[in-house]
Formats: sequence, structure tokens, C-alpha cells
Amino acid sequence: MKYILLSISFLLFISCNTETAKKVTNTSDYDEFLTVSNVDTSSKYFEIWNKKIKSDSSQLLSFGVVAGEYSRYFKNTGDIKFLKKAEKSLRKAVDVANIGKAGYLRALARNYISQHRFREALVLADSARYIGSGVEESQALLFDIHMELGNYEVAKKHLDSTENLSSFGYLIRVAKWNDYKGDLDTTIRFMEKAMAKAEDSKNKGLRIWSYTNIADYYGHAGRIKDSYNHYIKTLQLDPTNAYAKKGIAWIVFSHEKEPQEALRILDAVTKNNKSPDYLLLQSEIAEYMGRDMESIEYMENYFKEIKTPSLSHMYTAYTIPLYLDVTEQYNKALFLAKQEVLNRPTPEAYSLLANTYLKMGENEIALSIIDEHIIDKTFEPAILFRAAEVYRAVGYTEKVNELKEELSGAFYELGPIMESKIVSL
Repeated sequence: MKYILLSISFLLFISCNTETAKKVTNTSDYDEFLTVSNVDTSSKYFEIWNKKIKSDSSQLLSFGVVAGEYSRYFKNTGDIKFLKKAEKSLRKAVDVANIGKAGYLRALARNYISQHRFREALVLADSARYIGSGVEESQALLFDIHMELGNYEVAKKHLDSTENLSSFGYLIRVAKWNDYKGDLDTTIRFMEKAMAKAEDSKNKGLRIWSYTNIADYYGHAGRIKDSYNHYIKTLQLDPTNAYAKKGIAWIVFSHEKEPQEALRILDAVTKNNKSPDYLLLQSEIAEYMGRDMESIEYMENYFKEIKTPSLSHMYTAYTIPLYLDVTEQYNKALFLAKQEVLNRPTPEAYSLLANTYLKMGENEIALSIIDEHIIDKTFEPAILFRAAEVYRAVGYTEKVNELKEELSGAFYELGPIMESKIVSL
């Protein structure tokens, strides 16, 4: 299983943790990136193409270019309005395209993935595949969507149909598949091959994507220094990259136990990035510091941000635990958990539904969900922790101990607050 090699026993973990719990970050590495001015959300290049678009326009190339720029602005700012503007441009492109329609359908499907509209994305991807242009691109897209929907065996068939060890796209997807299967060593090996291809290509976008993703995988494997170095590499290419800064903040918080410095980093990030999940991380860090009122304030700001209908469903998996553990609004949690299972029937969604039933006192329902949809179907530690909570409630001590042993290797990934919860299982 995913973390067995890292956590054969609590004793082994503790010894490894003692050895690796050294300071790996240095403020001089990243301070200059925290003072980056506001992210640009326009350019001469963008304006030229945007002016070509009129209400009755059929300027196909203009729609594609403008949508790409809006998507870039969304990645840089986390502002949902740019993602919606990109959607509008791509929908128009799909409407007017005769040649190249499949490509625009795929682009719109990826926009929907970003909005967590997975079932709509699937319809578009199937339409693109039916048209026949760019078959491998459509198969790769279908793999991505089916992984998001929890249709893992269907996803594997699409992955196998695109097998090409010299392809960057195939390498990153086979890495993702092995991560799902719990084989972290193989995952990293394929991601390193993909990263090498990105570096050889000199493609800045692929290099940034490779560095942030392999930094995540290195973190999961306990290779904290390697993780940190690749977040720094990301910022050297893209000083505005909020995801890399968040990754460094997590290392500072979870590995080095310096919450004040982690908050300083995140405060700099949130000046230019509106992604609500940063607020929840700030809330978690403030809670760890014992600053309860500050933690609540960050949480309230999170709820304010996700009031927008286009945002609320994107953050359902974040909101449900707040209803369960903070506000104790179990009926609201149940409504959202059922919606999430319908929209995205993954082990994560089912774990949230199971924990909702657990909080409502429906232990047997929770247990049946865990046994049917979670165990042996995922190796994600947050999900396994929820399973352990259910097993503890029904008195399955042996199963709790098995999961507890496995989770002992995931303290860094889950964070200091969860560490104490795991120990007390």
C-alpha cells in the first residue's frame, strides 16, 4: 500500500522523522518572490485579439487566443470570473468552428474540468472523439475525466490506448495512474522522466507544471528537500506562481513547525490570489497556533468567497468537513455529500458521505459505505483516516490499528493538527 514502505511501524517512522526533521527552507530563497507586484490580467497581445471579437463575430482564432489568455489569468489569480470568460469564448468557438472543432471541444472540456463540471466535460470529450480529429488527445482527455469521476478501469483503457513512453502526456498520466494504485516509487520515476522531457523541450509551461507536480510527489515520499527545491525552481521561472508558494508554506508549517512564517508566506499569496482554499489553510495554521478567533475569521472569509454559485460546487469537498467538525450542520453536510457522490462518485466523495452518516449516528450506514467504496480502492491518507474513524466507532479495533500504522507515514502530508488525531485513534 501507498505508505507501507514509509511506515512499517510507528517506531520506524519516528526514527525516520527524527532524521529528516531538519530545516530545509531559507527565507533568502523565496523572499524576493513574496514581494511580486500585482499579477497582470491584460496585455497588448490580449487586447489586440480581444478587439477582433464582436457580438456577431466569427473570428475563430480570436476566440481561441482570448480563451487561452483568460485561462492563464485564472491560474495566476484564482479569480473564477476569468474561468467563466474563458468558457464563454470557447463556447463561441465551438459554435462557429467547422475545421478544428474537436480541438475546441477538448479545450472547453478542460475548462469544465477546472470548474468541476465533470459530467458535462465527459459529453464534450466523447463528442470530440466522435469527430475523429486528434484521437490521442481525446483519449488522454477521457482518461483525465474518468479518473476524476472515479471510473478507474475505464480510465485505464484510455491510458493503455495512448501508450507511448516518449510522450510527455503519456508519462504524466501513467504517473497519475500509479499514484492512484499506491505505487509512489513508480509514480516518481515516471514523473522524473516527464520532467526530463519538459526540460529538454525548453517549454516553460511544461517545466513549471512538471516542477510543481513532482514537488508534490516528493513531499508525499518524505523527500522534503527535493520537494522544496522544485518549488523554488518553479518560482525562478514564474515568480507569481501561487501554488509553489503554498507548497513552501506547507513545508514551513508541516515539516518545520514554523506556523508564523507559513502565515507570512500565505498572506503574501492571498494579496494577488483569490482561491478560497488558501483561506482554509490560513485558518488551519491559526488554529494550530491557538489563535481561535483568527482561525474563525479566515473560515468566515472562506464562506463569503464560496457564496458565488459557480464557486460553491467546486469547493464542496472542503465545505463538508467544516459543516461536520466546526459548525455541526449535519443536514447541510448530508445534502452536499450526496450531491458530491452524484457529481463525482470517487472514494473521497464516499468518505465524506460516510463521515456525515457517522456524525449523525448512523454508524452501520457509514460502515457499509466504507467497506463498499473505500477499503482497497484508495490509498489517500485523508480518506483512510475517515475510514479509521468509522471503524473506531463500530469497535473494529484491529482494522483501526492497521490504518493507524499506515497513516503514521503520512504525518507530513496531513499536517500537525491531523498528526495528533491519528495518534489518538
